[in-house]
Amino acid sequence: MVVTPQIENIGLHPLFVELGEVKIKENISGKKYNALKVALLKSGLELMEDRKAILIEKIKNVIVEMIHYSDELPETNFLDLRLTRHNLY
Repeated sequence: MVVTPQIENIGLHPLFVELGEVKIKENISGKKYNALKVALLKSGLELMEDRKAILIEKIKNVIVEMIHYSDELPETNFLDLRLTRHNLY
């Protein structure tokens, strides 16, 4: 609810927004990246830039979802949580 409008206000187009992860259609320029970073900080969120921290956050999100919202084991293969340039936070 918070992230999508912030992304769109900067002129970017999100392909999907999930807990802890956003995939954006475009490559992000330095100016738009900084604008998004500031907008998210104002909303109490942050962009994660460290690849190891991003992977850890993805794993934590899968575990939280599994514990709180599912009666079944997740179909996520942790090896598939590869990092790309377009995964922002």
